[in-house]
Formats: sequence, C-alpha cells, structure tokens
Amino acid sequence: MTSDTEGSTPPDNLKPQQQSVPEVNTVTSSDITASLKAGFSDFLARPLMSGFFGLFYAVFGILFVWGLVWLGKIWMIIPAIVGFPLVAPFAAAGLYEMSRRLQKGESFGWSEILGVMANQRKREMGWMAFVTLFIFWVWIYQIRLWLAIILQNASFSDFDGFLNTVFFTPQGWTFLAVGTCVGAFLSAVLFSVTVIAMPMLLDRETNFVSAMLTSIRVVAENPVVMLTWAAIISVTMLLSMVPAFLGLIFTLPILGHATWHLYQRVVPPAEG
Repeated sequence: MTSDTEGSTPPDNLKPQQQSVPEVNTVTSSDITASLKAGFSDFLARPLMSGFFGLFYAVFGILFVWGLVWLGKIWMIIPAIVGFPLVAPFAAAGLYEMSRRLQKGESFGWSEILGVMANQRKREMGWMAFVTLFIFWVWIYQIRLWLAIILQNASFSDFDGFLNTVFFTPQGWTFLAVGTCVGAFLSAVLFSVTVIAMPMLLDRETNFVSAMLTSIRVVAENPVVMLTWAAIISVTMLLSMVPAFLGLIFTLPILGHATWHLYQRVVPPAEG
C-alpha cells in the first residue's frame, strides 16, 4: 500500500518567497533626465497640491531654525541646515502617491492623498521614518561631539561669532574637515537605504528591511548614476534653502515626483 503523500511535490504557492525580491534594472543619465522632466510635468499638473508639500517642509525648516535661535543653540544652525535634506524622502510620501495616480490616470483630491499618507502609519513606512530620524539624530550628535573635542575652548555668543570661529581659525577648519567627512558618510548611508525604499514601501506590500536592501542594491549596481542623483538632490535642496527655505516650495515637489519616476525605471513593476 502506498501513502497518499508519497512522491508528492511542494505546491506552487511556496514560490512567492523568492518572487518577493524585485529585480533591479540598469539605469543611465538619460533616466535621470527623463525622471526630472516627468517630475516637472507632475508638478505642473497639480501645482497647488504639490507646492503645499514644499511649503509645509519650508515652514517646518524655518520654525526649526527659529527654535534653535530661541533656545540659544547657535552652533546647531549650520549642521541642522546641512542635514535637513536628509529627512526629505519621508516628507515626499504624498508626492509619490500623486505621481502614482497621475501615471495611472486616476483622479484624486486632498482627501485621497492625505488618506494614503495617514494609512502609512499602519504599514512599514513608520519604520523607515524611524531610520531616517535616527540617522539625522546621529548627524546632529556627531557634530556636537566634534564641536566639544575640536572647539572645546571656543564660545559662541552669537551666530557671527560661530561663523568666525569655524571659517577663520585652524581649529574651525579641522572641525569642518572632520564634520564634512563624517557627514558625507552618514548621508551616503541614508541615501542608499532610502532613495528607493520610500517609494517602494508606498507602491507595494513589503517590509522595510526588504525595501532598504533593494535600495542598497540599486545604488550598488548603479553607483555613478545614483550618486549623480544624490548630488543633484543635495545641491538643489541646499541652494533652495538659501532664500529662507522658500525655494523648497518648488524644488522639493519636483524632486519628489522625479524620485518616483526614477524608482519606476529602476525597479520593474510587481507581477500581478
């Protein structure tokens, strides 16, 4: 007598574990150009809604800097401004959803976009927010650490005094060199784990670890193109903050929309 289970084969439904890991495409500079064009087109399609997210980010930046001045944390202003773009990917979640709907030709209003953003707290996006804010905290803390080690005898009674110490003394130059190197490393880490992970978490059901690993793979397999994209984001964001953060009203939405389109080009759509 033979058993009913003898010689049985595993059911096909055990295979999705492997299918959950997305493929990664090779992208070129032309993909960046096309993504920027598409991002600008999305911005023009819904300028008020897109600009709202940029305005919210700009107002938050202004209040953040004002709070540092009010608390007397003058030394934190420059590190905070330089590190501020690190949290931009999380702020762009609503922009990703707008681009997704525009791409599919779906109609939407404020309730749909804000509703999707609110629902992210029930998914894995919250963990990505934690990762982002944690690295931003490390960025601020390491600046404070080097400040204490290198500029231990300096006192900053006002912002001008801080600038004079940092830019016109040997100790200040050492502080800038060390802080820049450590900051560049932290920025590269955060960019690598979030640039694709953020839109991916909004686009499909996956966990934040898989999304981060996919993002790292994208950067590792397309290092020149993705580092170019990182440079474009960093320079654009920093220049946008010069006029009292107001340039972010326009640049943040365009870059957010463009990031969605770059994600679509580098990670093939999920099957089904």
